[in-house]
Amino acid sequence: MAAEHGKAKPDAKTVAQAQADSCDLILRAVAFAAHKHRDQRRKDKDASPYINHPIQLATVLWEEGGVRDAEVIAAALLHDTLEDTETSLQELRGEFGEEIAAVVLEVTDTQWIKKQVRKRLQVARAKYSSGKARLVKLADKICNLRDIAAHPPAGWALERKRQYFDWAKEVVDQLRGTHAGLEQKFDEVYALKP
Repeated sequence: MAAEHGKAKPDAKTVAQAQADSCDLILRAVAFAAHKHRDQRRKDKDASPYINHPIQLATVLWEEGGVRDAEVIAAALLHDTLEDTETSLQELRGEFGEEIAAVVLEVTDTQWIKKQVRKRLQVARAKYSSGKARLVKLADKICNLRDIAAHPPAGWALERKRQYFDWAKEVVDQLRGTHAGLEQKFDEVYALKP
């Protein structure tokens, strides 16, 4: 068995099993999220199915960010389940384990706090987030700005859109140094600020 930097190279069977496990995790996460968000719609004028949003996050991470960590992709798919559905932290832990549940919890807003305080908390907590949570948060802000630029929520005035863009930038500025490619994608979409 060949060794590189003191580690044995995994055999083909081990690699294939790891890939299958990753694929299984991602498929379970998308199915779980689709079920939990099944009756929810986005706030755009077309009322798009909500599940499109978590799938967009996973796609941004995978295709644009080159992120291959199945736990990050699964957390992206599940990122709004605690906040926007009846899912409990215990349920997430039972289905997906402590690591993924912890990432989802990190990116979940505390709903009982006033909206402006929640927004300030997101900015303040962003730089202290785990690496996995930072990736999910970056993808979330990229997708949200793209949605607001292309398909804004019905009834959002120009000023509200601008405020959201600026607030998202405050959050992402606390995440700088996480992933240069995704940060660049954010900057590109931020340049579309209305």
